Amino acid sequence: MTDAAQAEAEAEARPLAEYDDFAKLDIRVSRVVEVQPFPRARNPAYKVAVDLGDLGIRWSSAQITNYAPDELVGSSVVCICNFASRNIAGFSSQILILGARNTKGEVIVLSPRSDVPVGSAVF
Repeated sequence: MTDAAQAEAEAEARPLAEYDDFAKLDIRVSRVVEVQPFPRARNPAYKVAVDLGDLGIRWSSAQITNYAPDELVGSSVVCICNFASRNIAGFSSQILILGARNTKGEVIVLSPRSDVPVGSAVF
């Protein structure tokens, strides 16, 4: 089974969620301000700093290495900001940058189609 097919099968197997479940998530648009290599990560990943406006700068471990760092810096991405920090190979990942796998299995970051102010809530 390909990664995309597996992700689709997992998505179908998840239970229905209520709107209140979605409303608990703090999902915001952010701007990538720095990308660093992350050689200690088990899967290829970067350490990515994003500007969340009033929430400041937060860091994420992100498996988005199909992009060159200079392609990412300055780009808008969508993040979940209120998950607990997660220790990944000694690095504190504070947010989750959202993405989806393409047909090649690469993670493609989710971003708005038009300019949106940094820190804008997704609803």
